[in-house]
Amino acid sequence: MIWHIAKRELSNNLNSLRFALATVLLLGLMLTNAIVHLREHPERVQRYRERVSGHQNHITAHASNGLYDLAQEGPGNLYKKPSDLRFCAEGGETFMSDRAQAGYHRWSTDTLKSFWILAYPSATPNRDNVRPEVTKVDWGFIIGYVLSLVALLFTFDSISGERERGTLRLTLSNAIPRHTVLIGKFLGAFISVSIPFILAVLVNLLVISTSSGVHLDAEAWGRLGIIFFVAVLYTCLFLALGMLVSARVQRSAVSLVILLLVWVVLVVFMPSTLASIAGRSTSSGPTYDFSERSWKLHEELSSDYYSRHYKEPEGSTKRIEIDGAYVTKDAEQQEQLHAERLNRRIAEVNRARAITRISPVTIVQNLLESFAGTGFERHLQFLENVQTYVREFRTFIIDTDDADSESLHIFGVRTGMSQKPVNPDAVPKFEDTLNLSQDFDTAATELLLLTLFVLVLLSGAYLAFVRVEV
Repeated sequence: MIWHIAKRELSNNLNSLRFALATVLLLGLMLTNAIVHLREHPERVQRYRERVSGHQNHITAHASNGLYDLAQEGPGNLYKKPSDLRFCAEGGETFMSDRAQAGYHRWSTDTLKSFWILAYPSATPNRDNVRPEVTKVDWGFIIGYVLSLVALLFTFDSISGERERGTLRLTLSNAIPRHTVLIGKFLGAFISVSIPFILAVLVNLLVISTSSGVHLDAEAWGRLGIIFFVAVLYTCLFLALGMLVSARVQRSAVSLVILLLVWVVLVVFMPSTLASIAGRSTSSGPTYDFSERSWKLHEELSSDYYSRHYKEPEGSTKRIEIDGAYVTKDAEQQEQLHAERLNRRIAEVNRARAITRISPVTIVQNLLESFAGTGFERHLQFLENVQTYVREFRTFIIDTDDADSESLHIFGVRTGMSQKPVNPDAVPKFEDTLNLSQDFDTAATELLLLTLFVLVLLSGAYLAFVRVEV
């Protein structure tokens, strides 16, 4: 009986104008998404490869000059690899820095130079851009905004329409349980919405996968499967919402108006309002003058250094040790300062995301970004990859110097480090990789919240339908 009701609902929807409009709209948006991605993605990949080549040339050039130059200059800028699934969710990717700066050249003397540190551009991450990005026609926009509206248009009259026509009373008079009717109608509406969406997705992926400029591996297809599941779950949420309102009102026109107002509040108004509240809440507190504190730490260290430097004979091991300690201590202080600023920004964005997580469309946006390899969570993985590589690079410098028995093993000073040439091929290579299991861990809360929303609305729709008078 459930399948009979679902087939009748599906038949009515397939012969309706809204089905044709939904199909054309979703196909048009997905085709636009594919064409834009095929035009922009090869350029991003080429730019990334050029930067990686420049990074490797930087290492090769300084390694050929010896260990001190390599240690003093550092590995140079480290770049984020563009995601092949950026067409799914671009989100706030344009507001995130695409690199980490592994270099530092602020001061030098006749004999000493500042050592490199790991720093981060000031745009990493931007706490003022925590709302879903709607200016790009990506899957996030199509699923979050268009598909949710389509789901409401297919369910606003699912119960109230039959009540107006009198067919609901006839159906229930045949001793058909109400939960059977509700499940059948839900399945019919779900299939009706899924057909144009699946068709649009297949066309989108067909256009993208047949291009030589995009290479989707097995992991990328697995991520696409997860993204599709998130879209299905999100669609069920709005289908349940539509049936809930349709069961509570007497007329279809009233149901449509209420659902449109609810959609505007949940999908359009709420994310922007919550983002504004989050921005104000995270930007409160005293202003942090980074540059002033940076120079203050350097001046304090310099004052202590010069008070001890000239007490030792020139060229003595003790003086070299003082010079080395000065250079390395300065680098440690400045890097710690940059790390504190980064951690504070990350904490601010996390607090803001916790506030905006009340909105279902923001939850979906976060999920799509996580599994598409873009956005804030992707940026955190990039930073982890950078920090792991930096530890490997520094370990390589230490091990190379320890292997030279003629070295004084004093870092920060050319005369205190190994003078032997360094093989550029032996220097660690930076690789920016994604971790799917880590993405699951970070997305677990959002998945649970989205599932909870769906269960609550389905339960509400059932309770409302049970109590409806026909």
